[in-house]
Amino acid sequence: MAVEKSLDRKLAEIRANYNTRTFILADAKDPDIAYGMKAPGRSPEYYGDEVKYRSLAEFRQCIRDVVRQAEVDIVLMTASTSEILVHEERLFDHSPVTPACRTNDTTDIHIARGSNYAIQASRPWRTPTLDHAICAKLECTPEEAARGVNLGLYSITFNNDAELDRATLQAFKEFRIEAERKKFRYFLEVFDPNVPGAIDPDMVGPFINDMIARTLAGVTKAAKPLFLKMVYHGPKWMEELVHYDPDLIPGVLGGASGTTYDAFKLLAEAQKYGARVALFGRKINNSENQLAFIKFLRMIADGVISPEEAVKAYHGVLQELKIRPYRTLEEDSQLTTPIMSYGSSTVSMPATTKPAATTFAANADILMSPRQAATAPAPQPAAASATPPAASASAVPRAVPAPAAIPAPPSRPAAAKPVVPDIDIPRLPDGSPDFDRMTPDQKLAWNKQERDRIFGW
Repeated sequence: MAVEKSLDRKLAEIRANYNTRTFILADAKDPDIAYGMKAPGRSPEYYGDEVKYRSLAEFRQCIRDVVRQAEVDIVLMTASTSEILVHEERLFDHSPVTPACRTNDTTDIHIARGSNYAIQASRPWRTPTLDHAICAKLECTPEEAARGVNLGLYSITFNNDAELDRATLQAFKEFRIEAERKKFRYFLEVFDPNVPGAIDPDMVGPFINDMIARTLAGVTKAAKPLFLKMVYHGPKWMEELVHYDPDLIPGVLGGASGTTYDAFKLLAEAQKYGARVALFGRKINNSENQLAFIKFLRMIADGVISPEEAVKAYHGVLQELKIRPYRTLEEDSQLTTPIMSYGSSTVSMPATTKPAATTFAANADILMSPRQAATAPAPQPAAASATPPAASASAVPRAVPAPAAIPAPPSRPAAAKPVVPDIDIPRLPDGSPDFDRMTPDQKLAWNKQERDRIFGW
């Protein structure tokens, strides 16, 4: 029995009513196409200034844990990782999470140590063919294509240079033609110019909006992207893009790691002004605990908790799990990311002084979806846990809870229990709250009870 992919349901809801709170979260687990040895992220075993990175085996175990948690809607991978997890292990077969494959790797993401490709004008390049992205081989049979990946990321970078940008558009055209022939779905990443001085900094937002509109004006529905991935340039330019064509469904990329508050505030602000998708890569991969970080992203997107409260609660999780945070709570509550308001290109937003819980019970339900929490067995002592056959115990980063605490969904998932069963609110078919049909009083009652449940108040 096939499991419904949350991405498909949410895209339908957004297209039916753009004012819905429905929000798509993606974990971009494709840094190995860019960063080389340091792509898997900092190992939790680092000490002081000693540089140590995870191995690919540890990195892929993190992906398994994220998929089993089932809080994100998409996991984006490189073709080599997708081959192992999608095709060999069939990890996504009984999961609501949609696998996606990066289909190109333009030269501005060739970030080798000692190189300067990242500041040279971007040139088109594709390592995998589309068939390799779909079924991990040169030519897919219809059966292999049906069981393979049917979502990809295509990335373009405009640099305000007619010849270079024409080459970028030509490569994109060739990809679109191939994708349409194979009925392959994709989302479009539009990077800011990567050449210093290519455009006035104050004009980057409008330049990108105009280039998106111009690029897609000649693309018919059969070949258009499902949604966009781009830098968040602030409220003004996000609202302009949504107003121009709501069918575009803009999404924001997470960018550099920054503070925890940077990530949480970015999500809340982008959603407030019209984004309906967020793709976080380094911010998740470099967090102290990826599953807790993702859980709070989901709670912010669902309106359960504010970014300010989420930072404090996240530090509470780290404290309960005895994980040393990279920053103090005060440092981690600072906003270092610009473009968060209409006022200027940079803005400083101090953390709120509103009281919130500073500890968080390290129960398994904070790291699981409602579906998993409803079907999860009673927690077992760590010593009794069985290590998944795909990775040895030493391959699991210590900052990630043991897989026994995050059971994989069964092949035929049981119906999810209502998140809050004792208040009368409208619900979706799977039992989760239907925020669009709630009255203000119902939303208040649900949020209060959910807050009390989460914090143990």
